[in-house]
Amino acid sequence: MAARDEEAGLGAARVLDGDEVAGVLSGTFYQAPPKSRSALRARRADAKPKPTHYKVICISMYTKDLDRLDELVEQLKERGVTKANRSALIRVALEQLDLDRVPRGI
Repeated sequence: MAARDEEAGLGAARVLDGDEVAGVLSGTFYQAPPKSRSALRARRADAKPKPTHYKVICISMYTKDLDRLDELVEQLKERGVTKANRSALIRVALEQLDLDRVPRGI
């Protein structure tokens, strides 16, 4: 029985050779097919330049603050400000910010 277990282990080792698996995954599995790669390169070359007047960022906020922000956006939309959204409301708040009134313990 022990000999049979050893043979089974060797068989699995031959089938799942680490270098071969790594080569297959990195060389083919994780790459787009050749036609797709050339199409992607062509699309990138034809793509418009990225805008420089804004950047997409990620910030963390408490859920209660996000709820309040969403409430304010909804109120603005009800008042007819159809383009109101989170980032627009934050921009307006930044324009009106008085640094002298910001509490020290923020």
